Amino acid sequence: MTYMELSFILVLFVNTIVSLVYLIWNITHVDNEKCAEEGRDNRTGYILKSVVMFICPVVGPMFFFAGYIIYRTVFRQGADLADVIFSKDRVRVHKRADAEREGNLAPIEEALAVSDKDSLRTLVLNVVRGDVKNSLASIALALNSGDTETSHYAASVLRDELNDFRQKSQELYNAIKQDEQEDGQSVEYACILIEYMNSVLSQDVFHDMEQRTFVKMMEEAAGFLYIKDPERLTPGYMEWVCLRLLGIKGYKDMELWCDRSRQLYPNELSTYTCQLKLYFTIGDKAKFFDVLNRLRQSDIVIDKETLELIRIFS
Repeated sequence: MTYMELSFILVLFVNTIVSLVYLIWNITHVDNEKCAEEGRDNRTGYILKSVVMFICPVVGPMFFFAGYIIYRTVFRQGADLADVIFSKDRVRVHKRADAEREGNLAPIEEALAVSDKDSLRTLVLNVVRGDVKNSLASIALALNSGDTETSHYAASVLRDELNDFRQKSQELYNAIKQDEQEDGQSVEYACILIEYMNSVLSQDVFHDMEQRTFVKMMEEAAGFLYIKDPERLTPGYMEWVCLRLLGIKGYKDMELWCDRSRQLYPNELSTYTCQLKLYFTIGDKAKFFDVLNRLRQSDIVIDKETLELIRIFS
């Protein structure tokens, strides 16, 4: 038997061993339960690939190996999120909004946990079809998904929505400044700006510096209302400003707004809850329990959420 014949037989033998090892390894390690739930059978694919490698010595294994390398190095690269300043860590503790948004949020977390790409894509699309502005924190959960398509889509949606938010907020802010001297629609613009900005800022999806800038803009609009038309500065507006300032650690400014809230709305529950959150955060026990005692002695009806808040803080 010649050298060429021996080499040929050796190549066939090695190719057969490689094909069998590939087939046995993948069939024994495939997750049968997961495949059944997803309605697919990966074992058929492994068998076909093994047959191709067997009948096409050297070429078959090299072809599949090259395809695997290309997939891992090219198509599995992370999404380019240079223009998006989110990260999973920043949105992990998100703000709960309403029942509809909360219903979409939990399944997305579960889909991320089990790496269910098909379900995750469907859930992200369902969220986007709704009110995107109030679902930014939910969409941001998919940014660091292992599924490249999902992360790219989430990044694109978030970038567009935040750019739109930046533009509209600046336009409303400029309208207030331009109309301030004429006492025209500036008060109405301020109300619109506060409501519009709070819906996004409450989700904590911006970088710290940009979040701080927008919160200050929102506070300035509230300050304008406080001077021009205090009656339009509702307890809800003042609570929003206080909570957003608390989020950026603007404790001195928040204390000023707590005092203003106490001045304008001494019998509102939000006036007390904002003070309780502030003094608990900065560790001022004396003021915290002073506010708590005043709340207990008042005729204000305490809801379930506030009772739970007091129980935790105490």
